[in-house]
Amino acid sequence: MDGARPAQPRAGRIRGVLNPAHWTLWRQRGSLVFYCFLVESVALVATGWTAVAVPVRGWDLAVFAVLGCLGVLQAELGRKIERVRRLVSDTPHINLTSVWTFAGVLLLPPALVTALIAVLYAHLATRSLARMKRVPPFRTTLNATLVVITCYSAELVLSRLGVPDMYAALTAGWRGVTAITLAAVTYFLVSAITIVPALTITQRTIKAFFGGLGDNLLEVATLCLGLLTALTLATLPALALTIVPPLLVLHRAVLIKQLEIAATTDEKTGLFNTTGWHLLASRELARAQRSTRSTFGVLMIDLDYFKLINDEHGHLAGDTVLRAVAATIKSAVRDYDSVGRFGGEEFVVLLPDIGPAAVLAVAERIRSAIESLRVEYEDGSRVRAIGGLSASIGVATYPDGGTAVDRLLQAADKALYRAKDAGRNQVVDGTALA
Repeated sequence: MDGARPAQPRAGRIRGVLNPAHWTLWRQRGSLVFYCFLVESVALVATGWTAVAVPVRGWDLAVFAVLGCLGVLQAELGRKIERVRRLVSDTPHINLTSVWTFAGVLLLPPALVTALIAVLYAHLATRSLARMKRVPPFRTTLNATLVVITCYSAELVLSRLGVPDMYAALTAGWRGVTAITLAAVTYFLVSAITIVPALTITQRTIKAFFGGLGDNLLEVATLCLGLLTALTLATLPALALTIVPPLLVLHRAVLIKQLEIAATTDEKTGLFNTTGWHLLASRELARAQRSTRSTFGVLMIDLDYFKLINDEHGHLAGDTVLRAVAATIKSAVRDYDSVGRFGGEEFVVLLPDIGPAAVLAVAERIRSAIESLRVEYEDGSRVRAIGGLSASIGVATYPDGGTAVDRLLQAADKALYRAKDAGRNQVVDGTALA
């Protein structure tokens, strides 16, 4: 395991980066290697063409220096917050560099925007080496290249609308407002779309494509701050430093929200953990108690003979099975139903606004879906499959099965063990047992 290896000395890591034969890129999937070279070639050609076609003025170099310094300053002041945010976020392509790169789109010639991105991401890579964090250089390079393509896409929108930069927008009235708004929308969409192939190739989750609400709000906020930064530099450049404090406050606020989500999420499956599920169940109980006709159901689900899977296929394969079962359960219930993992191979489901007969039907649908599930996993160079899965499910319904969350869980758990004792792979209603 990686955690058992001694850390590679910093000098050795730097030599590995400088020696192409040792690049981790060559150990990736062939399709990912092709995608990296494709986008890097596109970015290189576009940069070369724009460097010749669009002249660079002395003022542009001054703006470039200011944006580069502000970007590095913000990264240094917020590096601890960002390090924690990336641990709890599934969207590393969303970060605060958009403030400076989008401001560059609105103020700088395309070639200088590329240079700005190179400075910001070279700083990030340097900090990664200094922290001894194992971030493959190809990943940093790919992220930077995708930002270059994103910026060029936004610049193309501006040029097509006849508003090449912020200076022109200030005198263009509503046409300038429209152009900058469309450039921001283009930036947001292209930054998400271009990362999709890489995430698909590396088999990341669907959520990683576009992130959660907090990630996307952060991206929108950074684009707005990038717009304000460009406006400030174009009108009152001496006030540009004032953009850093609110940016750091925003960064911390987003982190707090993501930590709250992480605290109620099961890391292995992405479902609610025990704490998160109990909070939701308590709220649903309080809502049901305010209405004399409201009912809800609770399911306790336990995979049968799961220990045999771990013993025969290994714990990593067992984790793959847990994730597959979690996805199967979620797909068998409604969007507003809450699925949690109680630990080990045990899951729990909260079904609001549903009667006893419908609860049993949902439980049977879940049991049948798990029974037909076939899970593939990689075993060295081979792909193996695990089938023959089954689950025992206990059911309890409010209020007949209990008038408190713990009483409902006890009723469902008691029914679950009745299902186990009766031969497993079946659903038992615990309401009558409460």
